[in-house]
Amino acid sequence: MNEHAFLSRRDFLARAALAGAAAAAWPRFASAAPSGGKFAPLIPVFSKLYQELKLDFDQAAELTAEAGLDGVDCPVRPKGEIEPERAADEIPRYAEALRKRKLDMLLITTGINSVASPHAETVLRTAKKLGISYYRLGFSTNTKQKLAGTSLPEIKAQLRELAALNKELGLTGVIQNHSPSGKSTYVGGDLHEMYEIVKDFNPDQIGVAFDLCHALIVHGDDWGARFDQLKPHIKVAYVKDVKRPRDLTPFGEGEFKNTDYFKRLKQMNLTAPLSMHIEYKWCPEGQEKTRAAMLKMLQQNLRVLKDWLAAA
Repeated sequence: MNEHAFLSRRDFLARAALAGAAAAAWPRFASAAPSGGKFAPLIPVFSKLYQELKLDFDQAAELTAEAGLDGVDCPVRPKGEIEPERAADEIPRYAEALRKRKLDMLLITTGINSVASPHAETVLRTAKKLGISYYRLGFSTNTKQKLAGTSLPEIKAQLRELAALNKELGLTGVIQNHSPSGKSTYVGGDLHEMYEIVKDFNPDQIGVAFDLCHALIVHGDDWGARFDQLKPHIKVAYVKDVKRPRDLTPFGEGEFKNTDYFKRLKQMNLTAPLSMHIEYKWCPEGQEKTRAAMLKMLQQNLRVLKDWLAAA
């Protein structure tokens, strides 16, 4: 593209909106660093949840603000809140709806596995212009048969190309550890494998989104040793409470309260947003899912999470 070419009015306004949103987002993100001995990271909700009520961007932003959250971790992937082919238009619109309420799109969750993934560069360049620093990679639904035929060197080769793009853009791509589900297994779900995948990468380019829920399911009480091994590579943390073997629960009803997860995150000076995931059946069977019920649930879980952080 010729950067000296005349810009249309629409292009000019789009670029201005991106620049303005990025300027607004950066100071809030910087404020996530712990200060005064308190561990107070920004807390977005993984907004896949909002798809259950089919909320538009303004409705989603309004609910996020009313719940007391700091923003969203937005799924920008096939069947997500934002489809990848619409990212250039819709990520800025969603971010603007949030910014009007003094919130941010703090993270995005993508289906990107390589630089060849559809619309990968568009998604990542748009995110960067808006001040988003972290995105989750899409290594999420490899069947056991497919995974058996995919070697670690192949995965790392894909990641090397993404790492180069991340370095250019100033972004960090993170891989979530996820336990097997049904007929599917997940790259890096076993934390021994995760370490082998990420150990040779600069964590500012390819890192780990540590999910204690899935670490407990896969590794049980040995999760702490695996956390320590991965600690230099952990860039983002996810929160969703669980009772073993794999019963996801409202916050405070599972095993998180018996762990030192948040003390560990505080000790490593984690400054990235702490993504709050609601993955259990939050609406009783037979009852209608409503905005009021979702709001109450979000507020209750956020209250518990803040208590955990204050005690860290």
